[in-house]
Amino acid sequence: MTVEIADTAPVVLSARRICKSFSGVQVLFSVNFDLRAGEIHALMGENGAGKSTLVKVLSGFEQPSSGEILLDGKPVVLPPNGAAEALGIVIIHQEFNLADHLTVTESLFLGREVTRFGVLDRKYMRAETRKVLDVLGSHVDENALISTLSIADKQMVEIAKAISRDARVVFMDEPTAVLSREETNMLFKQVRKLRDQGTSFVFVSHKLDEVMELTDRVTVLRDGQWIKTSPTSILDGESIAQLMVGRELSSLYPAKVEPDVDEEVVLSVYSVSTDYVRDASFEVRKGEIIGFSGMIGSGRTELMEAIAGLRSRLEGDVVIKGQNVPSGDVHAANRCGLAYMTKDRKSKGLLLRSGMMTNLTLQSLGRHSRHGYLSPGSEAAALAKAKRRFDIRVRDGNILAGRMSGGNQQKLLLAKVMETEPDIIIIDEPTRGIDVGTKQQIYHFISALARDGRSIIVVSSEMPEVIGLCTRVVVMREGHIVGVLEGDEISEQEIMRYAAGLKKKAAA
Repeated sequence: MTVEIADTAPVVLSARRICKSFSGVQVLFSVNFDLRAGEIHALMGENGAGKSTLVKVLSGFEQPSSGEILLDGKPVVLPPNGAAEALGIVIIHQEFNLADHLTVTESLFLGREVTRFGVLDRKYMRAETRKVLDVLGSHVDENALISTLSIADKQMVEIAKAISRDARVVFMDEPTAVLSREETNMLFKQVRKLRDQGTSFVFVSHKLDEVMELTDRVTVLRDGQWIKTSPTSILDGESIAQLMVGRELSSLYPAKVEPDVDEEVVLSVYSVSTDYVRDASFEVRKGEIIGFSGMIGSGRTELMEAIAGLRSRLEGDVVIKGQNVPSGDVHAANRCGLAYMTKDRKSKGLLLRSGMMTNLTLQSLGRHSRHGYLSPGSEAAALAKAKRRFDIRVRDGNILAGRMSGGNQQKLLLAKVMETEPDIIIIDEPTRGIDVGTKQQIYHFISALARDGRSIIVVSSEMPEVIGLCTRVVVMREGHIVGVLEGDEISEQEIMRYAAGLKKKAAA
């Protein structure tokens, strides 16, 4: 529940007429923004609206092209590369800013190590790290190497690192994207506690329900321009979404098309077990959109990686269009017409330091080769087609993938996967970290693929997503398939009953 922040509360950090350009391409246009003491302020907008750029400017990671930043009402030039932490300004990055070779404790105290008689006081630092993790309800081992942690655990370490620094201003860029509801609740509890003690938060998120639940005020950007700032209490999710996209979103999900029961089975999974999954079996028909739901850690991704050949199977068979696919052979799965779209686009999906064309054709170079040489003309034509087909919007055609908005990155990743012309596509977390307008586009892309006869497996932590898209939903729990829902059975309540272990396994 939000609290009202008085209009007279002092402004801690503000932007005045901020403009920002990259290589001559302007991305912020005279933006104003105020953050008051002891408030949680949501920063909303579609991907490419300028949210992340404004956050980087206000935290010193980018310098404005023009305009000024005020700290406690006084103009200031923020020091770069995270040095603004000395002024009490901390950012929880959307992209993890952790060193894999360090432990959790070393990551929390990096740059501010505690010594005793000239020697690192590791016992004290471990104890303090444990305290912060316990406050967040995290069971991450303070002695664990960052490289051994899951994506969700890495996010909790990033959050712990930020709140342990006694910050005055904390920027949170999509902090809950990979967290379970329980972890999110613990984070929000701590954020409210710090807010009540005077800490100010800027909350960047595409989850409208969380914005409504947590924040005091909302600022909306669109196309790099300020649109509106308003108390959260007088808005609702629909009005925020309309401000973000500049149009009414009357149909977020396309109409479902039930696959013909006589359609051929294109994928059969028989009793597959991995190091985490146990005895998983299911089938997918041509033109079907089937969803996989369950809690984070339920084994959904591990099962999909085993099907796609990215993870070895201990037991079981995967049959694609009648052909048995060897364990751990991703190329064999690809040759049979199956493609996997990772949920981790930044680490596993895209080459962030390369351009769009390189990323697009990376998995399909053979289609763009002539006599052993790549054809630039063929690649350029493929990129032009992909930009039209998937509505990839960039102002600079030579932009690096890492500089693209999250929504455009996700569209590029989908285009890359589809460039291999698969018949079966596994899409893991299709809309993580993207705005509501781009979500609508992705949903309609998926529906169009199914109408074209492709078979889609959607793995998602967003229950409305699998409910809105899929004609069948498979629920996993602790590495097992525990339920298969169809028709009117598909509801949040039924999915949660299976995911929480309250219902017994149904036939797959």
